[in-house]
Amino acid sequence: MNNNSAAQIVNVENFQKEYQVHIAHSPAPVTIDGILDDSTWATAEKKTDFFMKFPTDEDKPASKTVVQLSYDDKFLYVAFTCYDSGKSIIQSLKRDIGHLDNDGVGIILDPQNSHTNGFFFALNAMNAQSEDQISLGQQDGLTWSWNNKWFSATKKYNDRWVAEIAIPFKSLRYPPGNNVWGINFIRVDMKHNQYSGWTHVPTNFRIYNMGYTGSLLWDKALPTPGKNMVMIPYVTSNIQGDKENHLSGKAFVSAGLDSKIALSSSLNLDLTLNPDFSQVEVDRQVTNLTRFDIFLPEKRSFFLENSDIFGEYGIPGLMTPFYSRRIGLDKDNNPVPILGGARLSGNLNATTRIGIMNMQTGAKGSYSPENYTAISINKNVLARSVWKVYFLNRENFQTSTQKKSDPIDAWGRNAGTSFDYISRDGKWNGWYSFHHSFKPGITDENNFQETGFSFNTKKIASTFELASLGTNYYTDMGYVQRINNYDAARDTTIRVGFKHLFTSWSYFMYPKNTAIARHSLKFETYFVVNPNNSFNESDLNLSYTSELKNTSFIKVALLHNELDLLFPISFTGATPLPVNHYKYSQAAVTYNSDTRKLFSYTITYSGGQFYNGNISSLLGDITLRSRPHFNLVLQAEYDKLSFPGRYGSSELFLLSPKAEYNFNTKVSWTTFLQYNTQANNFNINSRFQYRFKPMSDLYLVYTDNYYTTPFMQNKNRAIVLKVNYWLNL
Repeated sequence: MNNNSAAQIVNVENFQKEYQVHIAHSPAPVTIDGILDDSTWATAEKKTDFFMKFPTDEDKPASKTVVQLSYDDKFLYVAFTCYDSGKSIIQSLKRDIGHLDNDGVGIILDPQNSHTNGFFFALNAMNAQSEDQISLGQQDGLTWSWNNKWFSATKKYNDRWVAEIAIPFKSLRYPPGNNVWGINFIRVDMKHNQYSGWTHVPTNFRIYNMGYTGSLLWDKALPTPGKNMVMIPYVTSNIQGDKENHLSGKAFVSAGLDSKIALSSSLNLDLTLNPDFSQVEVDRQVTNLTRFDIFLPEKRSFFLENSDIFGEYGIPGLMTPFYSRRIGLDKDNNPVPILGGARLSGNLNATTRIGIMNMQTGAKGSYSPENYTAISINKNVLARSVWKVYFLNRENFQTSTQKKSDPIDAWGRNAGTSFDYISRDGKWNGWYSFHHSFKPGITDENNFQETGFSFNTKKIASTFELASLGTNYYTDMGYVQRINNYDAARDTTIRVGFKHLFTSWSYFMYPKNTAIARHSLKFETYFVVNPNNSFNESDLNLSYTSELKNTSFIKVALLHNELDLLFPISFTGATPLPVNHYKYSQAAVTYNSDTRKLFSYTITYSGGQFYNGNISSLLGDITLRSRPHFNLVLQAEYDKLSFPGRYGSSELFLLSPKAEYNFNTKVSWTTFLQYNTQANNFNINSRFQYRFKPMSDLYLVYTDNYYTTPFMQNKNRAIVLKVNYWLNL
């Protein structure tokens, strides 16, 4: 082990010796205006040799990029000069749109130089900002949900555009005395559909892979960021009407406070009092044709910063002990008030991250107040590996009568540990985790274990995973997709544990001198058994994808499913399908057009057998743009289900158009409509946002819900006005 570890360290040093950028203290503060006339830019070191990341990693990018760095006692300064003739391709001026599909630049920072965690600041050519935190578990992409204050400006010239950035040291978490940071720069050139980076990141990894950062060498010890305390008070007023529950319209006024307190240069305390999330965009509705609940992403800002410390246990999205959306909901997923909470998170030292969170909810109706506690410790070991432990506790302040009637709901606790191994080059990834739940009176079948490995190269990617989950494994603060099985005949939910085996193999081909960027062939298997090891379900999925260099792609997939249905289920509202052995196959084809065009679209058709019947599905979306201000997205899904005889037939419609107008980078208006016959709901959500100062906003939100049957009968509606103000103390 020691020899292997030493070899990995040598590899790290070799890579960061090859990619180095020196930074010197600026003689004077830099004016952020997109004009590089400050004296510091005349002498700052220039980096110009970028490597293409997409569509291939074997060529140099078509357009030249120059990047420079400087700093003073308060800010890290970054200047990009992006050579480019003609008009930039900007899809939107909306904040947090990310680094894709727009001409733009980005800087990736790893202040700990740990190769595991960091920050990503991105900017498009018309100064729309995005920022996020990076962690090892973000294999599915960034959410751009972390928010902090930084400053930027862009300016267009005849043969180039310039971006100038100032990142406050107070916004970063870094250890004192560390004169080497991990760093990378990215450039997005949409005319040529090219993504490039300063370091040579292989095409099979994401551009923000922390294992491929270069080294940022400071000319002297960094200044301490000093005291950093932010107060974010808010005031909200709303008018609500709830006809569904026979409640007349009422007006409410409330206020609350969020605060961020830097306890050290790398450790932060977040406090919230009476938090309000009325401005958060509504969840996107989906048609659910599975037997299980669906996973919806967290969107509330308080729970998003450093969320990887708590949330990256188990299999995120499938089986995880911590799922922050449970906080603030009762057992039937109805909202309950959150009174307040605190979160301590960050780095204790260069190798140890901690997270401690406590949240208190209030009573609503007969539902009692609850307290939620989460503690997690992440320890970096070897070159890029992490050992983690956690403890979770939910306490319900029930009355004595409630405790007698429902003792299992009085409290729930979870504890566990995991080890995630990642090789220095990122090719090999192995993991093992053990999770245990505590409930009153339960002493067996209350564990969850998983182990697996993956191998990832430019041509081959494979994953092997085993998991075992007991019937009595409860996650009061988590999510398990398959544990609850609905019995349609008895209208009840029954818990059944399971074991699964998941495998995935992909093969990639990169043709030269053609319009195709990549061919990929993927074969996946998913095999599930019951607690007694009897067969439950198996899925086989074979797909082929051809990605073109103009951003379009076509995908063809074949699916074969076989299962022993444990409990009756109905997809049509008619007689439930009986417990039986089912075997069925389906096929699907998807085409996605060039997303750079003012008019683009995606269409998917799938069809075939479905249990003892048939299914046909058509999904599509059309995007109309008037760049960079207006985007109209028309999404629709149609599903036709046909079962024999008394099991019935059904047609499901989901229509969800979304209109977005960005007046500039500070003012935007978004309206989202969702017509869902499966959920019997038609939703209108319209949101106006004005960012009158950095990180300070005014929101005006209108939301309305109707039944689809009977058509347009109102359920409830609300109008909300919210103002929050970011105050540095």
